Amino acid sequence: MNKLVECSFCDPEKDKAQVIVFENKFCRYLQHPEHQTILEGSGLIVPKIHRQTVFDLTQEEWNATYELMQQVKEYADDKYSPDGYTLGWNVGEASNQSIPHAHFHILPRFADEPFAGKGIRAWFKSEENRRPSR
Repeated sequence: MNKLVECSFCDPEKDKAQVIVFENKFCRYLQHPEHQTILEGSGLIVPKIHRQTVFDLTQEEWNATYELMQQVKEYADDKYSPDGYTLGWNVGEASNQSIPHAHFHILPRFADEPFAGKGIRAWFKSEENRRPSR
């Protein structure tokens, strides 16, 4: 199986439900209706060229990601009026990167959601996540 051929981020039109909301020369901002049912307004910024992780991005892709992030925030503020945001990259299986194409999560957060207040820090403040002693 060739992951580049089957990567839904390399060719987002293959997934008919996936929506390209914004794009620039180097990146796209994608939303999928399936994810909107749980976290309204959530989406991903992905480089157009296949890059496995955020560490593989070029300077142009970083700049393009920043430009889209600002555009997405303005859009999400106007459309969804979130109370905050969680932003992040997952890199590798241990971090739960399930698609091997770099993707930057932009998650509007709302005070009335069940996991409000549970952001990125929850993982390293939780005793349950402590590694076994060596």
